[in-house]
Amino acid sequence: MDTVPDTDEVVHEPDPAFAAATNVQQFMDEYGIADYESLIRRTTTDIDGEPASGVDWFWDELVDYLDVDFFEDYDTVRDDTDGPQFTDWYPGGELNLAHNVVDRHAAVDSPTRNTVATIWEGEDGEVREVTYHELAQQSNRVANYLESVGVGTGDTVGLYMPMVPEVVSILYGCFKVGAVAVPIFSGFGVDATATRLRDPECSVLFTADGFSRRGSEVTLKDTADEAIAEADCVEDVVVYDRLGHDLALGDRDEWWADAVATQSDEYDTKSLPSDQESMLLYSSGTTGKPKGIVHTHAGVQLQCAKEIYFGFDHKPGDRFFWVSDIGWMMGPWTLIGNHTFGGTIFMYEGAPDYPGPDRFWDMIDRHALSVFGISPTAIRALRKHGEEPLSGHDLSSLRLLGSTGEPWDPESWQWFYEHVGGSEAPIINISGGTEICGCFLMPMPNQPLKPCSLGGPGLGMDVDIVDSAGESVADSHERGFLVARDSCPSMTKSLWDGDERYLEEYWSTFADPPLWDHGDWAQKDEDGFWFLHGRADDALNVAGRKVGPAEVEGVLIEHDAVNQAAAVGVPDETTGTAVVAYVVLEDGYDRSDDLRADLRELVGEELGKPFRPREVLFVDEFPKTQSGKIIRRAIASIYAGEDLGDMSSIENPEALDEIRDAN
Repeated sequence: MDTVPDTDEVVHEPDPAFAAATNVQQFMDEYGIADYESLIRRTTTDIDGEPASGVDWFWDELVDYLDVDFFEDYDTVRDDTDGPQFTDWYPGGELNLAHNVVDRHAAVDSPTRNTVATIWEGEDGEVREVTYHELAQQSNRVANYLESVGVGTGDTVGLYMPMVPEVVSILYGCFKVGAVAVPIFSGFGVDATATRLRDPECSVLFTADGFSRRGSEVTLKDTADEAIAEADCVEDVVVYDRLGHDLALGDRDEWWADAVATQSDEYDTKSLPSDQESMLLYSSGTTGKPKGIVHTHAGVQLQCAKEIYFGFDHKPGDRFFWVSDIGWMMGPWTLIGNHTFGGTIFMYEGAPDYPGPDRFWDMIDRHALSVFGISPTAIRALRKHGEEPLSGHDLSSLRLLGSTGEPWDPESWQWFYEHVGGSEAPIINISGGTEICGCFLMPMPNQPLKPCSLGGPGLGMDVDIVDSAGESVADSHERGFLVARDSCPSMTKSLWDGDERYLEEYWSTFADPPLWDHGDWAQKDEDGFWFLHGRADDALNVAGRKVGPAEVEGVLIEHDAVNQAAAVGVPDETTGTAVVAYVVLEDGYDRSDDLRADLRELVGEELGKPFRPREVLFVDEFPKTQSGKIIRRAIASIYAGEDLGDMSSIENPEALDEIRDAN
């Protein structure tokens, strides 16, 4: 990569034949929609001469277009009598996620019956493939086990599992009986796990003896036992034997081989109301207890399927790999979206750099993966190893790349595009959240791309950028708050602990008209490309002027010596807030006061003198979540000497000491 592109430069122009063959272009052609702007208007706004709004039309049309099966037809696409905050989607209808994602594909007369649903690779290199027929049988066994211990519709079931193929059948088994699945990140400690068991009062927990991580065994059962004791609600525990440990099981425990594998592989999947709860996904807030996000069968079904089909251009034969855990939104999103179409997903158990920094590139090559999604921070960490780990690995099977979680910097985006995607695969950079189990912003694969852009609104997502008064500033190209002007089927129906917190968290900022405040700082440029500038509540307000941490970090990463950067705001007597920057250096560069001064001046030149970091501190790594997001609030709290609060999502707690010892 000789030059770093500017975010104003169109870098990716889709091949005309590729663009014409995309699913989204086929949809546009079928409905006479001329271009992307017209597509967004048609799926989100009122159209003259049409009987329904674009939102109603699109989400109604999508059911048949994507061949989503309802056991009972719905009466109307939605009832928003109580406003967008409490929209009832597909009322009167009945369906089941499990029917759409596994049962129909495993049917005797289905061409996908023996298609591979999941390919799994363990960190030790073991590979397992599970067909739809096998997945259906195993999901049925899970469903029968759940009913044998008294679990029924509306009951909650915890999944504190490593990334092994069985997690898929557990999730789908819960769907079959109408239980509410509560996925819990396998890296959580006792308190975080106990909270996610106690809050919804899970009576059943699936866990394992442990898993492999960087060549070592990580035990899970001991943590699960402590969390169960603290939560005081779990009655039955199923333990999957991943490591072969000879555990002494308690009275409530059973091995998977005894509890599940012995059950019948036949089960009649329940027909459930559209708004029946399917999953409870927890989002760790910056303060207070984690938020329990309530999702429905119809909501996540339509949203996940839509995004995989249009945004990631699902094709028969695709092999889809998104680096995630079942405990994060992207885990269920990947499964539900791809399995709706009888697709194949790839699962990996271990670390991205074990036994070497080419692990991902090796797996893409060996398994001929066609879609690969990862966080920007993870790419920055892999880029630090250079191009050598990529050599000798054939990545030509990749059709599309994906990313989510945080803003990009142009250099890392370009590295990903050139060296992983071969300057051909578009980067579908998406942003939404656990609250909608999907995306507000998502490029379409038939569009050109600028580095770091998120394209524009997702289909059927009526989003806007507004100022503090709630007035739209999108077309004036000002920075503002990313909001939703309408609901979508997968928008959380509330929070598990009640409507009051739900309304306060998402609907209290802009009341007339009510707007969903997503908390991101966004901007639309003059060419119609949308960008995010970080969390609005993270904005650095220096002497009355605001800048996003991502902008400061992007400038720092432009320097040849910097691989990763994190900018935080700290109290300052003169300016109110000052910028403090932490950086991870590229190999071959030494920490020095001269480099510190150069980095301060670079930020001053690019963003203005008020935003020059008060301090530049060097570290070897940042505290991150398992999905690769830098936990900036932890960095700011350590600098300020404040309590760290909930650190349950941290992947590498030893990095907190790095921040404390930074110099």
